[in-house]
Amino acid sequence: MSYDDKIKELNIKLPEAKPPVGNYVATKISGKMLFISGQISIDENGQLIKGKVGKDLNTEAGYSAAKRCALSIIAQVKKACDDDLSKIKSCIKLTGFVNSTDDFNDQPKVINGASDLIASIFGDAGMHTRAAVSTNSLPLGVAVEVDAIFELK
Repeated sequence: MSYDDKIKELNIKLPEAKPPVGNYVATKISGKMLFISGQISIDENGQLIKGKVGKDLNTEAGYSAAKRCALSIIAQVKKACDDDLSKIKSCIKLTGFVNSTDDFNDQPKVINGASDLIASIFGDAGMHTRAAVSTNSLPLGVAVEVDAIFELK
């Protein structure tokens, strides 16, 4: 089954791959590596998912926010690959940033939202290395930001 077929089977609707809002690129290919700039938590209506996990959002809401970041990552991957996800060999690494309170320590559970989505679409090729870190703030007050590295065929 192709990755696009898997997306359809899972009834996933990818968001639009947004252009960057600063002096950087959304994606960059170097050799066989595809780098995806950090994607912030935006809901299905295009609204920012804001707040601190551990205060404004619970772990489950953070998980959902991270999942939304992963959807944006896939949209960026698809755009960078000229709409051809078969060009992806594997997901190498995700780095997840969680806007959380000082005493919150379940960052890995939050970033599982992104990891689980990537694995559900890409299967074994979606298994990746990862970092899940806390931060005291993120751009625009969002709850989660995730960046990614993929390997191309």
